[in-house]
Amino acid sequence: MSRVGKVPIKVPAGVKVEIKGGDVRVEGAKGKLSHKLPKGVGVKLENAVLTVSADGSVPNDNSLHGLTRTILSNLVHGVSHGFSKELEIIGVGYRAAMKGNILNLNVGFSHPIDYKLPDGIQAKVDGSTKVTISGADKMLVGLVAAKIRSFKEPEPYQGKGIKYANEVIIRKQGKAAGAK
Repeated sequence: MSRVGKVPIKVPAGVKVEIKGGDVRVEGAKGKLSHKLPKGVGVKLENAVLTVSADGSVPNDNSLHGLTRTILSNLVHGVSHGFSKELEIIGVGYRAAMKGNILNLNVGFSHPIDYKLPDGIQAKVDGSTKVTISGADKMLVGLVAAKIRSFKEPEPYQGKGIKYANEVIIRKQGKAAGAK
């Protein structure tokens, strides 16, 4: 058995979990999420505690056991508290703005970039250089943050670009002028 998979998931008040066949649906204040269970993995809900079990009929079911438990834990946490990622925009004249459901980025190109946010994802711009992406689905929040970062990744000489708030950019030294 997987060590991660054995840990029970406590379901907080206000979160509704429904298990039908191979689907687990979780509903809470932040939204609705679902996950299809892989073969060989089962889920039980008793007394507001989810337990994941592997039946041993599929090869590598230990890894599926732990993975399924982690995904279900993220679903429960997402619909109750939500997830967020923070991005920082560094560079002279680089800025961001929200226009409804569209994130407008000016990051040094000849044209602004308009990125339409997917359903279930919200963005908040603080001071035109800090963008906070939030939502209930952890995978989708990370995917959207990575997509926005990919528009202008930080470069190693001056550090200009879009970076995660906790990311450290390792700087390189430029050319040495007139060194003999």
